[in-house]
Amino acid sequence: MAGFNAMNSFKWLSRSSRGLLSGAEATTQRCLSRSISTEAPASPDHSAREALLAKWAPKPVLATTYSFPSMEPVRFVQYPQNKLLVPLRKDLLHRAVVYEGDMTRQGTASTKWRDDVRGSGRKLRPQKGSGRARVGDKMSPIRRGGGVAFGPHPRDFSTDLPAKMYDQAWRIALSYRFKRGQLIIIDNEIDIPLDATPHLIKEIFKVNRWGHDYGRSTLITTRESPRLFDAVGEVGEHAKILSKDDVDVKDLLETGRLIMEKRALDRLLSEHSRDINSRPAKAI
Repeated sequence: MAGFNAMNSFKWLSRSSRGLLSGAEATTQRCLSRSISTEAPASPDHSAREALLAKWAPKPVLATTYSFPSMEPVRFVQYPQNKLLVPLRKDLLHRAVVYEGDMTRQGTASTKWRDDVRGSGRKLRPQKGSGRARVGDKMSPIRRGGGVAFGPHPRDFSTDLPAKMYDQAWRIALSYRFKRGQLIIIDNEIDIPLDATPHLIKEIFKVNRWGHDYGRSTLITTRESPRLFDAVGEVGEHAKILSKDDVDVKDLLETGRLIMEKRALDRLLSEHSRDINSRPAKAI
């Protein structure tokens, strides 16, 4: 009987202790939840974390390179988004095209004003008494052999554009072509066989849909090969070829597509990334 009472008392103590422990654990959980909710901010969810990663560590752009003239895919190359995935800015493109047009204007038109014409400054006839209209000297613009009134003189038509804006316009033009699938990157050099005929070159453009019916194409290369330039020139209205040093923003937007060597693309991007590679000034 005594053993039975001792066993019951042990069970009651164990139950009461478990109840006390569970109550303490619940109190501790409530305190922790209150402290976490009042002191520590809630951690961002997965979507917010992905947005932060996309903002501060954007993924590179994958571009496919092709072999010329077979146009078989060769490999994938990576470019930063701030070089080949720049948002479209029509205002910057317009300013860059106008800037290039103003820089190419010669401004060499020249005429002789009345001060530049050779002749005497003597009055041709007296002011009064002849019954005719008054006249001046022979250099007057209304006289034959006289000067030109307000004619053009040599001048400079060039305008100013910040270098950072001009570099950004280059990357915007290339990004616009890339996003529309009109930028074709050649992994090797653009070259044609020695025995290539104009008919063969036209067939290359026709098969790849680079001809006039699909929009003219612009080939950009780093080579200075007269044979290559002459061969593409014989194609006529279907395409034009430019050296990397002769390319402008207008050339990137003028034709239907761009066939560009990877070496030329890399050089153009490196030359027009001064606003990206510039470092902030350090405090003295």
